Amino acid sequence: MSSLIASTRFSVLDRSRTREGHTHGEALRDTVRLARELERLGYHRVWVSEHHGVPGVAGSAPTVLAAAVAGATRTIRVGTGGVMLPNHRPLVVAEQFGVLESLYPGRIDMGLGRSVGFTDGVRRALGRDKGDADDFEAQLRELLGWFEGTSPTGVHARPAEGLTVPPFVLAMGEGAGIAARLGLPMVIGDLRNREKMLRGIDHYRDHFRPSAWAAEPYVVISGTVAVAGTPEEARRLLIPEAWSMAYSRTRGTFPPLPPAERVEALSMTAKERGHYEAGMAGHVAGTEEQVADELETVLKETGAQEVLVTTSTHDREALLDSYRRLAAITSG
Repeated sequence: MSSLIASTRFSVLDRSRTREGHTHGEALRDTVRLARELERLGYHRVWVSEHHGVPGVAGSAPTVLAAAVAGATRTIRVGTGGVMLPNHRPLVVAEQFGVLESLYPGRIDMGLGRSVGFTDGVRRALGRDKGDADDFEAQLRELLGWFEGTSPTGVHARPAEGLTVPPFVLAMGEGAGIAARLGLPMVIGDLRNREKMLRGIDHYRDHFRPSAWAAEPYVVISGTVAVAGTPEEARRLLIPEAWSMAYSRTRGTFPPLPPAERVEALSMTAKERGHYEAGMAGHVAGTEEQVADELETVLKETGAQEVLVTTSTHDREALLDSYRRLAAITSG
């Protein structure tokens, strides 16, 4: 193992993807079970996500799920990737993370994003529109103010005020600039679009202003990493998510993950095939040796301090095996 990989933290974002033939409840319990195993394997943190009205994702309430994950584990850091701040009042978000940090001190992360709903219907149901994402920086400043006790309202966020819950900005679009201006750690993806990712990282480092939250830039790169005994087995791990993405691009809804063998038997339209092949390309996937080489390259390119692995697939045993193999690479 290279010293570069050994000095890098590895973490996991599990989106509680639903699978064909399995319930939403199973998907959530799978996330909790996976967190226990990730802790045993030595991963640095495990995060959960926020999606609303998506058939393929059970994780709709990340702070609730984070509480379940933290309660089922003992040492691994637990957080959100992320809470979508435009969907919520910053006071309520501060209170939720204040409760989590009070219950599980020193283990909670506050990953924050600026997305507003997957569809127009979801945005209407949330009482939001696309324009609400434009206020992300102001919402973020307000949220941090609740922890610092600087709200001009005279109200105090209990039990958040005075606590230190590390904030991370999920950098999409303007996110890198916002993270830099506020002096916050940044999560950026994905590994398939290296050029865009490197531009965002350079902008972040060039414009970073030290803050009470971070003295220097901290870069987390995120994306799919799949490790298996053969390149073909690693590629099969990618198939369910690639097809779900292709389906969503052609039909407007993101479905539960299908088994790889069902996708392989499908006859696709040219448009579906194009989206599917694009979804299969550019990930870090292969045997231990191949993945180690690719990780070495991307870490040299980015100078990232941490990798957040976001792999989803139908076969949970194969997914767990991938995480075991990756842990063996990263821990020597």
